Amino acid sequence: MNEPSGTSRYARALDYLFARVTGGWKMGLERTSELLSLLGNPHTRVPAFHVAGTNGKGSVISTLEALLRAQGLRVGKYTSPHLIDFRERICVDGVPISERDVVEFIERWTPDVERLGATFFEATTAMAFEHFVREKVDVAVIEVGLGGRLDSTNVITPVAAGVSSIGIDHVQYLGDTLELIATEKAGIFKRGIPAVIGESDPKLRAFLAELAREAGSTPVRAVADEWKVSDISVALDGTRFTLATQRGTRKLRTPLIGRHQAMNAATALAMLESAGAPYAAAAIDPEAALERVRIAGRFQSVGSIIFDVAHNPAGCAVLCETLLAVKPARPLTCLMTALRDKDWRAMMTTLAPLVDRFVLASPPSVPADRAWALDEALAFAIDRGWRATAEPDFDRALADARTGNGTTLITGSFHTVGDAMARLQVSPLVA
Repeated sequence: MNEPSGTSRYARALDYLFARVTGGWKMGLERTSELLSLLGNPHTRVPAFHVAGTNGKGSVISTLEALLRAQGLRVGKYTSPHLIDFRERICVDGVPISERDVVEFIERWTPDVERLGATFFEATTAMAFEHFVREKVDVAVIEVGLGGRLDSTNVITPVAAGVSSIGIDHVQYLGDTLELIATEKAGIFKRGIPAVIGESDPKLRAFLAELAREAGSTPVRAVADEWKVSDISVALDGTRFTLATQRGTRKLRTPLIGRHQAMNAATALAMLESAGAPYAAAAIDPEAALERVRIAGRFQSVGSIIFDVAHNPAGCAVLCETLLAVKPARPLTCLMTALRDKDWRAMMTTLAPLVDRFVLASPPSVPADRAWALDEALAFAIDRGWRATAEPDFDRALADARTGNGTTLITGSFHTVGDAMARLQVSPLVA
């Protein structure tokens, strides 16, 4: 009998990981800790930055990565979810984990994953830390998957912990108020570890700072209270801003697009500065290193298409602010999908004033139990007098959205953007 090819072994391993390990979210650190213990506790052997937040944490992570790599450090990056390929989640210096390493981990640790009842994300977190140790990274940047306090990444004691912003999302797990959600995010703050807060709202910022002090974090730094971000200008080549700190005033640019990206960049710089040597050096003269920041699917412009993974009302509000700033060519056609558990009505209502036409779709990568009801979404749009069509076939929906002149906006979830990128052969990997 022929041995399966490497690619088919990889596909089979992923089938196991998605189908057999995924069982919804099981909040808690016990299973992750026990699995990592079997692996020799690799998470204790890698210095790491830890970032939580409803929106913006991926941008902070990518900025940290670029600045640290510019210092000559070997950097591991763990993010979620992926857009096209699972391997995007675990990268070292921009290079994703190999198919072979994924297969070997899953085949080696399947019995223990099953015995522990570990979830998809718990197993993947263990895989990431093992990979970082094997690849001898100098430092890792770790993105929280869900919440913070009980997220499986919270097994680490980081060199600095940051919270980017707070919004309403995942209410079934985190609570239905901003304060409850902030409390869960602030669960990554730890005694004796620097805490950095990138939230712009003064009330939430103060609340997060108080939670950090209660956790024993030191120092506790609210970026908007210590530093001044001003003169923000947004264009299709990035975001320019002036940053005034105790070190002086500098004019900076990040290639990431949107007013919010100025604060995300400042949050990353504050985390580096707070972490001390050898990481603080990356924050001293960041101008050239900031040019290297890349992240797929965050107001990413490719020809006449804009990809943005806005997947909640707050994300859509930021997306609209950016659209108003860069003024893409009209008409603006929005290919949109949303997950059933998101507030897609609020998302559509936020986008509608800037959208000339909605094409509502169902991306093939969305699990059936999380897909929104297309007919319900279409009825909602028509009832409000918006120009909209619904197309269950994603390829046809994509073709429809790209007809004519103007700009195509693809948004609503990571699934929407990832499935469109795959079909349009736009790589989500940025080294």
